[in-house]
Amino acid sequence: MMRFLPWLYLLAAFTFIYLPVGVLVLFAFQEGSLPVPPFNGPSLRWFGEMLADDDLMAALRNSVLVAFGSSAVAVTLGFFAAYGLARHVLPGSAVIRGLLIAPLTVSYLIVGLGLLIVLTRTGLGLSLWTAAIGHVVINLPLAFAIIYASMGAQQQNAERAARDLGAREAQVIALVTVPMLRPAIAAAFFLSVTLSWDEFIIAFLLTRFDVTLPVEIWSLLRSGLSPQLNAIGSFVFLISVAVVLLLEVTLFRKPRP
Repeated sequence: MMRFLPWLYLLAAFTFIYLPVGVLVLFAFQEGSLPVPPFNGPSLRWFGEMLADDDLMAALRNSVLVAFGSSAVAVTLGFFAAYGLARHVLPGSAVIRGLLIAPLTVSYLIVGLGLLIVLTRTGLGLSLWTAAIGHVVINLPLAFAIIYASMGAQQQNAERAARDLGAREAQVIALVTVPMLRPAIAAAFFLSVTLSWDEFIIAFLLTRFDVTLPVEIWSLLRSGLSPQLNAIGSFVFLISVAVVLLLEVTLFRKPRP
């Protein structure tokens, strides 16, 4: 009996994690108007209505633009901050690192309200651009922490060897540092995309007419539950799973010895 306990625990853990997602996907394929038992299907009706909803598709496109754009900026800034602090001795570097990571401990609500006040005072209108700025603010500390933690002596020795061979600093970064840190940079980027994709509070506070997908879903939820919401959730979930599997097979796969 004891040898089955780890398997029972594993089954219970996966059930706890994936049961809500499984229920969401299941009732996305039903014919009825309410995503509740009994199951009435299967049917692709709600996926068709989802694709025909212009507001929902516009919000989906906005989320893609904000997530990938803000993540690219956050990872770029985080990389250069990590490189500067890891490779150069600066006065107060420990304080600088602490200040860069400190926003991770601050509530998104506080960050969003602060950005809303600053943007309002400066006269900038609320839009996808302001939402992207907010997502850069919350993702930059995470990207910095991941990349900085991966900068070890191995990369530093390779950079020194490249300089000894006559490489300029830009060449060292582009041809040595970035390729060696590719897994960390990719992990920081895709984690930033995930957090930006799901983020609601800052997107809600810093957008007005062009909203992201979480804000649009919140607007639809005010009218009650609908299988159309299950359809968009299932669509996003299945795409995310496909992307993760693709990355696992290509980018993060360990080379054979």
